Amino acid sequence: MKNIVVLISGSGTNLQAIIDACATGRISTARVSFVFSNRKSAYGLIRASSASPPIPSEVLALQPYLKSAPDRTRIQYDLEIARRILNKCIDDGVHLVVLAGFLHILSQEFLEVFSGIREFDEGRRVKTEIPIINLHPALPGAFDGAGAIERAFEAFRRGEIQGTGVMVHHVVRDVDRGEPILTRNVEILENDDLAALEERIHAVEHEILVEAVEKVLQQSSPI
Repeated sequence: MKNIVVLISGSGTNLQAIIDACATGRISTARVSFVFSNRKSAYGLIRASSASPPIPSEVLALQPYLKSAPDRTRIQYDLEIARRILNKCIDDGVHLVVLAGFLHILSQEFLEVFSGIREFDEGRRVKTEIPIINLHPALPGAFDGAGAIERAFEAFRRGEIQGTGVMVHHVVRDVDRGEPILTRNVEILENDDLAALEERIHAVEHEILVEAVEKVLQQSSPI
């Protein structure tokens, strides 16, 4: 059984798509073993606790973490996330980390933990690189970062583009610049409003993320 860790910030619809795909076998011989959120109000945490069996989860918000000690930094926050994930999951192994609407830019130091370069705890490091993938509602090289759907819609209205898309990519230091795993084009219709475009993109997101998770899992090894 392969283990997937999912990081979320919001409603968790993409998390639910992964949970459902594992249950039905679309993602073969795998499970979501842990969910982490940087927001305690994220509805995805309810989805995790409501799964059968319930999926362990944890919350650590950035600002409370920083304010609890004057010398804490964002990098230390990222390393604490890594430490909590791996200390929780290392006994069963971690095959894949999925950023599914995780609204926090992770540092190079975080990536180094999952590549085995940096220890996640004293004297402990992963033995084999754990892939980290991200879902982004735009095509490679277009509309990197936050607000991608809104920016694509405005560009369409200005006549600059004919459509947009969705990609799942490997996570690297540069935001949304990692090697694409899968991409899908999404048409923008003349009568679309932003809500209609968002709905169409989210439907594609659920499909492409499941396909990408299955693809990467077939190539991964546990820690």
